[in-house]
Amino acid sequence: MFKIIEARFLAENIKLFEIEAPRIAKKRKAGQFVIVRIHEHGERIPLTIADSDVEKGTITIIVQGVGKTTRELNLKKKGDIILDVVGPLGQPSHIENFGTAVSIGGGVGTAIAYPTAVALKQAGNYVITINGARNKDLVILEEEMKAVSDEAYITTDDGSYGYHGFVTDKLQELIDQGKKIDFVLAIGPIPMMKAVADVTRPYGIKTVVSLNPIMVDGTGMCGGCRVLIDGKAQFACVDGPEFDAHKVDFKNLADRNKMYRKYEQEALKHFEEKCKLTEKINALEQAE
Repeated sequence: MFKIIEARFLAENIKLFEIEAPRIAKKRKAGQFVIVRIHEHGERIPLTIADSDVEKGTITIIVQGVGKTTRELNLKKKGDIILDVVGPLGQPSHIENFGTAVSIGGGVGTAIAYPTAVALKQAGNYVITINGARNKDLVILEEEMKAVSDEAYITTDDGSYGYHGFVTDKLQELIDQGKKIDFVLAIGPIPMMKAVADVTRPYGIKTVVSLNPIMVDGTGMCGGCRVLIDGKAQFACVDGPEFDAHKVDFKNLADRNKMYRKYEQEALKHFEEKCKLTEKINALEQAE
């Protein structure tokens, strides 16, 4: 069992957890993830390790409450226990001194891009970060990203903060200004990652994305996280999660991620109904 040392919301439905996991903290590298199971009847979900502290023996994960399991996890508080945290899993990010490296995070993808941005900076790169969100209230890790950036930009879809537009708009602007870019890392929603790949492809800029397919065991046994890379099947859990963006079949990835949408929606509905019932019971008990 793994104790939660810290738990706090960074934005609406986006929560940071610092978890006691000394062996994982000691071994993890940028780009790797853990498989989390809240309780014995819970679903196994992959979550990227956003940070770690070897001296404290902790790892940090950042969770966006979208489905049943992530919303249930976000109900956890400091001092609570998580049953299983397995890792570090996946291949670490390939880090070298590329020259000028751009780290792009869309939404909660910023939490995944952050550790790789740190590693790119430590390797001597000139690091540019572009972090996008739908609006100002959903911007996360702004100060942390600035601390490892030579240039840092925030974009919002509605223009409520920073640059008004998408991350791809800002990336294209930098290219049009003559900025020599040697490497791009993009992490976020599938349409965003595809859009970044489409921007960089004509310029031959090496571009890497971290894929988020459905995953069960995280060790290459179940085949659930199968993705098509340059027309060949690979497993995101053991061959990735990072791949050459210009070789990813994004349509296949999106289609596979929709396979269980109906069941995911049903599970979320039942969970929300259970939460409402619990709230009513608690309110009645307090009224007595």
